[in-house]
Amino acid sequence: MESNAVLLESKSSPINLLNEMHQLRLLGHLCDVTVSVEYQGVRAEFVAHKAVLAATSKFFKEVFLNEKGMDGPRTNVFLNEVQVADFASFLEFVYTAKVEVEEDRVQRMLEIAEKLKCLDLSETCFQLKKQMLESVLLELQNFSESQNSEEESATQPSIFLESKAAAVAEADQADCPLALPDSPADWPSNGASPETPATKSKEK
Repeated sequence: MESNAVLLESKSSPINLLNEMHQLRLLGHLCDVTVSVEYQGVRAEFVAHKAVLAATSKFFKEVFLNEKGMDGPRTNVFLNEVQVADFASFLEFVYTAKVEVEEDRVQRMLEIAEKLKCLDLSETCFQLKKQMLESVLLELQNFSESQNSEEESATQPSIFLESKAAAVAEADQADCPLALPDSPADWPSNGASPETPATKSKEK
């Protein structure tokens, strides 16, 4: 009687594998490629493992698969127009799946990812740039809203002052004696004649 198949899957194995390969690279163990990087006279060499570079970069995969023969115990690859710090960060990313860089270097990391055809790094940089842009837009929106609220609060007292001045003017007009027209013909035609000050004094 056949038993059912079960899946044995380790969640930590990929991380452990990366960590172990990273340690081997740092110690220089089992490394079979040397990458020479030069930019504006600054040059550095990095040792690494072909399998890791080929698995993470289509550029290196093409180089290693198309090489005719070994240049000795270790293959040499030369990269021009790549900054030393950027390639060091690239190596750290492909061996650990993470790297910390300054914000102004994100664009350069995206460029090296495209140059070396590293899809994972390219997507990571793109997502980070998108988050940075959204963050800037949110800050601008908050700033704009705060400016608008400040402008509104600044205009409200002037509106209040204007309405108060209008009310005072109306009150002043009410207290002023009524100016009579020069002749009765100019009086209002609603049948009621305006009272003269003399009439008021007689009633009193």
